[in-house]
Amino acid sequence: MARAVLDAALAKRREAARNPRRRSAGEGSGRRLRGYSGPGPDPRDPQKFGAVLERLMRARGWEKPKAEATVFGAWERVVGPDIAKHSRPVKLDAGVLTVEAESTAWATQLRLLAGSLLKSIAGEVGHNVVIKLQIHGPAAPSWVRGPRRVQGRGPRDTYG
Repeated sequence: MARAVLDAALAKRREAARNPRRRSAGEGSGRRLRGYSGPGPDPRDPQKFGAVLERLMRARGWEKPKAEATVFGAWERVVGPDIAKHSRPVKLDAGVLTVEAESTAWATQLRLLAGSLLKSIAGEVGHNVVIKLQIHGPAAPSWVRGPRRVQGRGPRDTYG
């Protein structure tokens, strides 16, 4: 039985040697396609830049950094114009997005809206990019340096 299979394979090989088929030029030869591509779609046709860029980002594994950058670059589109006018993203670290509000009142409102903000962010940039929001109000001024700083320990009679 093995002998019959071997004879059939040899006969098929001899038949292929006598009647060589034409391979298409792009099939494993490494040569460039030549001539007119015809009316249908062809890999040699000009490609849209966005499509080429998407393929490159997918091939290099840059989807997550792209999504993280979208949170910062398109903040107004992600959360809406009203919220974007009164807040800004500060940093994104390990899925925790730090947002700074322009006032403590807006910080409180954003904390109450945190669930819906997470849903809108996930809808825009994808799931598991932003897992948690950390919202705080504006930073207080530091009096460590500047004209209102007293050198040394300062006067002790002001506190009692």
